[in-house]
Amino acid sequence: MERRSRAREVALQALFQEDLNPRDSVDLLAPFVESRLKDESLRTFAIGLVQGVKRNLAELDALIEEKAENWSLSRMAATDRNVLRLGAFEMRYGDTPDRVAIDEAVELAKRFGSENSSQFVNGILDKLLLRED
Repeated sequence: MERRSRAREVALQALFQEDLNPRDSVDLLAPFVESRLKDESLRTFAIGLVQGVKRNLAELDALIEEKAENWSLSRMAATDRNVLRLGAFEMRYGDTPDRVAIDEAVELAKRFGSENSSQFVNGILDKLLLRED
């Protein structure tokens, strides 16, 4: 697995955990990431993704809901919701090219989501990409 892909996976796990058990604690994030990533640059990347998603959560959620026709965030599977947040954050604020961010999100959805998660994530992030162009 590519190194940054592994960091995204850890970031997704942290976002999923925070989504289901909200505690808003930076103190818990660092040890979680450090236990899973040995490389300092990858830890920094993963923590930056998590903190960025959390900092921009309201805006990201609004963008996702706008593009997710007939789906509210509360109806989405927690995995899909957080993959979308992560992908949207990278597209909007990251230095990752948009198509790469979408591909990475789709791969996360395939790995952690349901059978249809990858198509769902791809469809919504593609609509977000069209808005950005």
